This record gives sequence, structure tokens and C-alpha cells, in this order.
Amino acid sequence: MFISENVKYIGVNDHDIDLFEGQYDVPNGMAYNSYAVIGEKTAIMDSVDAAFTSQWLDNINKALDGKEPDYLVIQHMEPDHSGSIAVFAQSYPNTKIVSSAKSFTMMKNFFGTDLADRRVVVGEGDILDLGDRTLSFIAAPMVHWPEVMVTYDSKDKILFSADGFGKFGALDVEEDWACEARRYYFGIVGKFGAQVQALLKKAAALDIEMICPLHGPVLKENLGYYIDLYNTWSSYGTESEGVVIAYTSVYGNTKKAVEMLAEELKAAGCEKVAVNDLARCDMAEAVEDAFRYGKIVLATTTYNGDIFPFMREFINHLTEHNFQNKLVAFMENGTWNPVAAKVMKLKFEKSKNITFAENQVKILSSLNSESMAQIKALAKELCQ
Repeated sequence: MFISENVKYIGVNDHDIDLFEGQYDVPNGMAYNSYAVIGEKTAIMDSVDAAFTSQWLDNINKALDGKEPDYLVIQHMEPDHSGSIAVFAQSYPNTKIVSSAKSFTMMKNFFGTDLADRRVVVGEGDILDLGDRTLSFIAAPMVHWPEVMVTYDSKDKILFSADGFGKFGALDVEEDWACEARRYYFGIVGKFGAQVQALLKKAAALDIEMICPLHGPVLKENLGYYIDLYNTWSSYGTESEGVVIAYTSVYGNTKKAVEMLAEELKAAGCEKVAVNDLARCDMAEAVEDAFRYGKIVLATTTYNGDIFPFMREFINHLTEHNFQNKLVAFMENGTWNPVAAKVMKLKFEKSKNITFAENQVKILSSLNSESMAQIKALAKELCQ
């Protein structure tokens, strides 16, 4: 991958991984990105997962023609990026380690040493002089760990964005950027929208021609598209007009109601309707849809005086990631004492700017004329 004459890609692809962070399905693997910034002095930008240390060190050796780097810059201490620091430090005993103060504390926790004899502590506004170019550091706390910083190379106008602008998927697989970047963003970073907004404001003051993230491809063209998406995601705005239906169904009656609602929505003029069976779909995909579209219908059964477990898990995913600025509607099913709608509504008590639909659907075991009329009324409301 060509970045520039003096910035080389030295990252790795991981096709052995099945679940990223132990929960996100990654059928196309992951990329752990690292870069060599080669000036009069040379800086390596971040390390990689420990399973790929040898490959990464080989990549460094090739990029630098066997020379020892002057600096290793660590922007983020999550193990998929910091896992090779200890071996690197042994392999290059004269290389300085550059990072934030919080990172060095984490290094001691991870590796038993904070590399005190060779560390260079940097923070907001500090500069690392490489001779013919400088690297400027920008604090990005809680995007998405507290120690995170990003780095700007003013010579090539590159923003090294840490986990910002990252995505699932290895770099040797062709796939749509937005789909996997969106799923990555809301799963990994989504809780910290305010912090991402603060970083975007800092980045707006920079002349950026290229974004080099720690996951996913280097972004070189149409940067406004990627930045606009990040602005929408981090401000919890509506990216696409549409309605999401997320449901669980025990014996198929709630599913029939959902299928009817989906048809009624389309008939009423809602062009985009996304339906997610929470017991069978990728939960992260369902969360992605919930944040992408402006309206969501939650349909489930009363279960043990509460709601069905998959729905409870789904709503927890939404609320813990700061779900807000949405219209939420409810469909409930129950045979003797349906309370699902009440339980679901209570779960959004602490969520900001949630509007609840006026119409609600109550199914008593199976559809009847009354509940079908409620579905038609809800569809009409949602498509106004």
C-alpha cells in the first residue's frame, strides 16, 4: 500500500480472528495498522497484536532497510495495538518510546515496566521533531480509551487517527467502507459521541489530505464524506430516513405482526424498512441499524414478568451507547398480562431526546381485528 514517499505501511492482516473484542463477528478478519514515518529521524506509529509481532518486526526491518528506528509512537494502548511493544523494546534497545502519561501507566500494568529509562511523555500540543518534519500530538481522551492521542504530520498533511475512522475487515478484502465502519463505530466508540465531537473540532483546524487509522484502509479521497459521517454518528443524528423493526418471537405470532407492519409501512410510503430478528441476527448489525435510521419499532413478548432476553440485551446495547434523538414505538404480546411495552419504555428513562410514538400495538396471543387496526395506525404515524 502506497501512502507517501516517506510514510510506509507496515501493518498486518488477521484472518485467524473470529470475534473482535470477544463479541463482534468479523468474517473478513481485521487489520492492525502501523506506519513508518521516515525523516531524518524515523518514527514507527503504533504496534500490532502480539500474535503478529514477528511479521510486524519484519515489516519494520524491510521499510527501514535494517536501520533502527528512533521512536515508537503509541497512540492507543488497547492490546490489538500495543501487544508488540515489549518485544519491540527488546529488539530495538535504543529506540525511544513516545506516548501519553496514561499510556505509560498502562504499559506497566500490561508488561510490568513503564520503560522509564527511554520514555518520552507527550500531551496536547507537543511536537516530536524528526528533522525534516514534525509530528504534532492531539489529546483524544475516551476515543475510546482515556490515554488516546492522535498525531498530525504537517509535511504530508496526514492525520494518524488511532481508532477513529477505523472499520472491521482485513485490508486484503474488498467491501463497503461505510457498512463495516458504522458497525465498528457504534459498537466500539459509539458511547463517546461528545468526545468524538471534540476531536472533530480540533481536526477541523488542520489541513488534512489523508487519514491513517489503526483499523481499515487509509482514506485519501473525498475526506468530507468520511468526516461528515463521523459528525452525524457522533452527534447521534439520523444518517438515513427509514424505520427499523427489532423483534423477538416465541411461537411466531409476534413475527406475523412484524411482517404485517413492515408491509403496511411500505404501503404507507416508507421506502426503507429494516427488520431484525434479535434471536438470529448479528446483534451489532441490529445496533448499527438502530443508530442509522431515525425511527425504531421494538416488538417483543412479555416473558417472566419482563421482556424476552434478546430484546433486553438489545435495548441495553442501545442505552449504554447513548442512544438518543430517535422516535421509538412499541409492539407487545402477552397471553394473560402483557407488560412488555411498559418495561421497554422504562428502559429509556435516562436516554436523551427520545420521542415515543402515540400509537402502540397490543397483541393478546395472536393477531385480531383490533391489533391489526393498531398496526395500520402505527404504520400511518411512522410514515407521516
